[in-house]
Amino acid sequence: MTLTSGTKLGPYEIVSPLGAGGMGEVYRARDPRLKREVAIKVLPQAFSLDAERLRRFEQEALATAALNHPNILAVFDIGTNEGSPYVVSELLEGETLRERLRNGSIAVRKVLDYALQIAHGLAAAHEKGIIHRDLKPDNIFLTKDGRVKILDFGLAKLTQPESGDHTSLPTMTHATEAGVVMGTAGYMSPEQVRGAAVDARSDIFSFGVILYEMLSGKRAFHRDTAADTMSAILKEEPPDLSATNRNVSPSLDRILQHCWKKIPSSVSTRRAMWRLIWIPSQTNRAPDRVCWP
Repeated sequence: MTLTSGTKLGPYEIVSPLGAGGMGEVYRARDPRLKREVAIKVLPQAFSLDAERLRRFEQEALATAALNHPNILAVFDIGTNEGSPYVVSELLEGETLRERLRNGSIAVRKVLDYALQIAHGLAAAHEKGIIHRDLKPDNIFLTKDGRVKILDFGLAKLTQPESGDHTSLPTMTHATEAGVVMGTAGYMSPEQVRGAAVDARSDIFSFGVILYEMLSGKRAFHRDTAADTMSAILKEEPPDLSATNRNVSPSLDRILQHCWKKIPSSVSTRRAMWRLIWIPSQTNRAPDRVCWP
């Protein structure tokens, strides 16, 4: 179902298409009440008959709406039009990190800026007990004014909020069946590849993989097939950054090494990611607040 310019979805008026994917079609639209442009993701009616697609679509809206943070896409409204659910969110101008990486690696200072913003967004989600589970460059948006937004919580999992505060988000996910692999090959944590239980440390592993790709311009675990890629995640280490002609500080290299520990068997495993809340090259003093489990 492709909507044409001028089509009405509730109070919103479609302006033009922005893109399409496995979880729906996205349009630029206008909200005449608040006189602003928004983005609307529509799940086609045929997809809404698929219980799993519908569950993920609704879950994404609920998970994202529960998170009020500058580094997470803001959701404004939800609705249904002729049997097709839709979600209204802020309109972003810019490009995804995937599109940016097509031009190669990113300068270290800019990588630290992006990484810091991603870390803050993930910390906010984890404090609400929400695990993304599909963090990858395609789901990270870089706006024209330099902000980073985390997108697509369609595979999000709700756990107990870390802060002890209760979120208004209902338990909208049924438990993942043992052995079910959820995520994107190349960015999944080892426990995701195994179909095991995951927690916030799984997102930290994915973050480390993305950080490596921003620094090197190459995918950390990319192989010819999805099966080989997942095997590499379980058994291999990414090539040393020096092999990609990138030299980084020892502190940043340690962050990477901690992020992609294969087995999150203790509290300290994958923990050093919090060091990103200060620039390692400028100080040796640890920050006051630890953001990660």
